[in-house]
Amino acid sequence: MDSKPDHPTANPHPDADPGRALSNWSTDPGWLNTASSGLPPDVAYEALTRAQETWRRGRTDMDGFHAAGERARATFGRIVGAPAETIMAGNTTSGLLAPFAAGLPVGGRLVVPEVEFTSNLFPWLVQEARGVEVVTVPPAKLVDAIDERTTAVAFSLVQSADGSIAAEADIVAAARAYGASVYVDGTQACGWLPLDATRYDLFVVSAYKWLMAPRGTAYGYVAPELAARTLPHAANWYAGAADGDPYYGPPLRLTDTARRFDTSPAWFCQVGADPALDLVERIGVEHIHAHDVALANRFLAGLGLPLGDSAIVAIDIPDAKERLEAADIRFSARAGRTRLAFHVYNTDADVDAAVTALTS
Repeated sequence: MDSKPDHPTANPHPDADPGRALSNWSTDPGWLNTASSGLPPDVAYEALTRAQETWRRGRTDMDGFHAAGERARATFGRIVGAPAETIMAGNTTSGLLAPFAAGLPVGGRLVVPEVEFTSNLFPWLVQEARGVEVVTVPPAKLVDAIDERTTAVAFSLVQSADGSIAAEADIVAAARAYGASVYVDGTQACGWLPLDATRYDLFVVSAYKWLMAPRGTAYGYVAPELAARTLPHAANWYAGAADGDPYYGPPLRLTDTARRFDTSPAWFCQVGADPALDLVERIGVEHIHAHDVALANRFLAGLGLPLGDSAIVAIDIPDAKERLEAADIRFSARAGRTRLAFHVYNTDADVDAAVTALTS
């Protein structure tokens, strides 16, 4: 894919060293399931715990919640290479996609891989009821399915089922050649794969996986041209312009930034997301990418399988479930295969324990 260069940042955080980075987590060995849920760094867990204590004692700081959310928005923007004013925040991938799916024109045609996780499939499919054509094709056929009839193409940058990385450059080039919009789900990519969200019209991420924020946080980049022609169907008090009373009465007064697509924030989730995203940025996605893929390839090599380019690995080995569970390795099963995911808090020892369980 066409992405930012895979090299260390100019001024890497000390925790960019894998040994130092590990000290930011207090996790038990054996969690190889970040593709399902990431583990919070200690600073995120502690921030969330403090916020819950203020809630319990009746000393909740609403301004502090707001500030945490705005810091998280800006940090996410820097991680994906986009200005903060183009970043929307919500709770789920499907929730962020919904107004843009509703904005597809009647008679429009959207092309999407048939293996997509349903959060990036159902928002489009429900539009068929009002006359939008949704075409599902095998991932390898996606580029060929984009033609002069295509209004938009939607796909995951990294597939949830097996960790395969999309042929992003080819897909984007085909869409641009026919004037089609490009909508990307980066949930299984953002946090370990270097990327530039501004290559797309829409880029959405559930942040509780590779960004290690609490579940209930999601962010997205919206290209200004797409934002201008999309109705914010979930407009709420938080989408209001900063220079007006956000609470009561007309007229409609929405902000002119992507925040008009926000849903009302889950405050505690934002409190946890703020330091989690900050740590991802300071370590550097380039460093995380190198660490994660190296672990995944150590695992593949240990099983005698071809090396890959993803932090997510799907294998088909008899009794893998029973073997891994017996070794206290936590993983997931997707599309009939065993899926393991390797992230910044994992070590060679985690990998070797999984290999031993599967080969002994």
